[in-house]
Amino acid sequence: MTVITGRTDSYGGVEAGAHGHGHGSGGVLAPLMGPLSHRIEHELGGPLFQRDPAFIERQLALVARYTSFFSPEVKGLENLPATGPVLVVGNHSCLMYMPDAWVVGQSLIERRGLDQPAYALAYDLLFSVPGVGPFLRRIGAIPAGGREAELALQQGAAVVVYPGGDTEACRPWCQRDQVDLAGHKGFVRLALHAGVPVVPVVTHGSHHAVVVVSRGGRLATALGLNRLRINVFPILLGPFGLTSILTPPLPLPAAITVEFLPALNWSGRGPEAANDPDFVDDCYAEITSTMQSALDRLRAEHPHPVMRGVANLVRHVGARAGGATP
Repeated sequence: MTVITGRTDSYGGVEAGAHGHGHGSGGVLAPLMGPLSHRIEHELGGPLFQRDPAFIERQLALVARYTSFFSPEVKGLENLPATGPVLVVGNHSCLMYMPDAWVVGQSLIERRGLDQPAYALAYDLLFSVPGVGPFLRRIGAIPAGGREAELALQQGAAVVVYPGGDTEACRPWCQRDQVDLAGHKGFVRLALHAGVPVVPVVTHGSHHAVVVVSRGGRLATALGLNRLRINVFPILLGPFGLTSILTPPLPLPAAITVEFLPALNWSGRGPEAANDPDFVDDCYAEITSTMQSALDRLRAEHPHPVMRGVANLVRHVGARAGGATP
């Protein structure tokens, strides 16, 4: 189970893999980019798969307490294959809080069990952060760069990817109910080459928990963050006015709905279809329209996630208070 995820763009890898970190224009933080790039390269040289089911099991209670704040509802879990390789593709929301991804991780374990391999692609910079990298690897994270995802699928694993990456996770409030996979089609080529089913998973309500005013793309470039493939430096609205990702406000208790959709199977054309740009475009258009239609439906069913979440929390607190013994 992994929840800090990244995008794929070239099949089985990212748009500009770890080897691209040291290139690009300067910026305010440019002196830090070189050392960070070298650290990333060093950390990515370790063993690929370090998932630890026993360690994951010990984290489940804490994860459940966290996700309960968002009153999660999971639908369509039967659409996720109980065994065998599958690529799970989701829409990404709520900055670094991303309760949707944690709920997807919980659902994978519920459906497939702890002993079956399950991985998610994570931004490779995170593996260079002391303490964070080892934790991510133990819960099943693999770097989004390179061919780790393809190898995991060959081993019969479930692999989770959020192609929209930081672009989608930091989209402005006015776009909170839009699926934005940012044009990244590497997951399509990965699925075609591996010949595995693709299960879209759509979350509604998660991005209502934060108010993003702007992605801050120009600010990210000015700081030189683009050299690490960080294309955003979001500006947020908090209780005391505008703030940034450096001092983010706590998320609102928006109720989230996670729905696993019926699998898409593009394998009929064979792995060579991964080299057909028109077919890749068609597959990308199919999954994005499928996910957007599902998100539109969930939005119509639950138009006010924050109000719904607050009401759920009030009921929960009331129920606990009513059941307490004096």
